[in-house]
Amino acid sequence: MGRKDASTARTPVDQYRKQIGKQDYKKTRPMLRATRLKAEAKKTALGVKEIALVLAAILVFLLAFYAFFYLNISNEVDLDLDPDEN
Repeated sequence: MGRKDASTARTPVDQYRKQIGKQDYKKTRPMLRATRLKAEAKKTALGVKEIALVLAAILVFLLAFYAFFYLNISNEVDLDLDPDEN
């Protein structure tokens, strides 16, 4: 029973530790907010890899489009140049 009575009374050391803990929390709260915002921005931001992949996909699509029309036009030109017409 003696321990129960002793735990309710705060020693000066415990009070000091609690006071320091509150001050430390007040100091780090803006820093925690800044860290959280920075992490969220990092999650939502596009990375270099994603941008490179999108640009590569667009480039491949344009090259395929160009090659398709180039081959169609070159085949039509070859058909127009019949050697027997001369």
